[in-house]
Amino acid sequence: MAIAKAERLMNLALCLLGTRRPLSKRELRGSIEAYMEAGNDESFNRMFERDKDDLRELGLVIETVENLEGETGYLARRDSNRLPPVSLDAEEAAALGLAAKVWQQARLAGAASGALQKLRAGGMPEAGDPYEGQHSAIEPRIPVHEAAFEPLMLACRDRRPVVFDYRKSTAARPESRQVEPWALECWRGHWYLAGYDRDRGAERVFRLSRITGKVRSRAAKYTAEVPDVVTVRETVASWAGESADRSALIRLRSGAGYPLRAKATAVREGGDGWDELEIPYGHGLDAWLVEFGPDVVVVGPADLRADVVDRLRAVAAG
Repeated sequence: MAIAKAERLMNLALCLLGTRRPLSKRELRGSIEAYMEAGNDESFNRMFERDKDDLRELGLVIETVENLEGETGYLARRDSNRLPPVSLDAEEAAALGLAAKVWQQARLAGAASGALQKLRAGGMPEAGDPYEGQHSAIEPRIPVHEAAFEPLMLACRDRRPVVFDYRKSTAARPESRQVEPWALECWRGHWYLAGYDRDRGAERVFRLSRITGKVRSRAAKYTAEVPDVVTVRETVASWAGESADRSALIRLRSGAGYPLRAKATAVREGGDGWDELEIPYGHGLDAWLVEFGPDVVVVGPADLRADVVDRLRAVAAG
């Protein structure tokens, strides 16, 4: 079955690429054996439309125009489907190969592999991996476990608004958000979406692991201008206290909270099963501390301690 479909797609592609004028459905049906064997017009039409969509998904640019007889015709111009000269040196080719490996465990693995094949067909050198043998135990990976990733990636690409249910760290239940997605970025093992929140009328960043249910696309156009540069990582970093200009003092249970220990500017070991840490204090630190639950106690400042207590009470109330 798969071989028959591949042969049918190849024949259709050759017909569309080999013609100088638009070919109608009638002409294509009379030129391709598999279409001739279709039981009726309805079966042929369904088969042809699926094949046309599959070829476009593979990257073939198919034009729909009227031929001289006024019928709707199809063709794939060679100049529109010719890859421009690829001028990459060996180091650039190796970087692309390494980037494709990063996506090996994600749903983009097929797209990354296909892109490399097209570039190599266009003349990209078959460069060896400069890191060969250096990362046999540790290799670059971008984990994608969230079901929301793929629909959001497509929405960012196609500039389609989306609706999803989102649960904030302080909320007991999720709430609906209407968002015009701009960009996705991975930061410290978590995926984040930046976009325009229509309900709040401002830019927002959402952590994908807090999206519940399905991401639903909307046909409406964007209402806000997409910025030239979307600073997802910088925004999330500021929320996590990366750009903080103050310090917070916390007590951390011994043997717990290793991410907090990595951020600490000073650590004092205690003999009661708790350590004291000084960590940078910035916007969003309270939400991060709540994630460590009973392993963290905030000593100061007082406003941070109050924010953490409020968040914990909100979670307990839910």
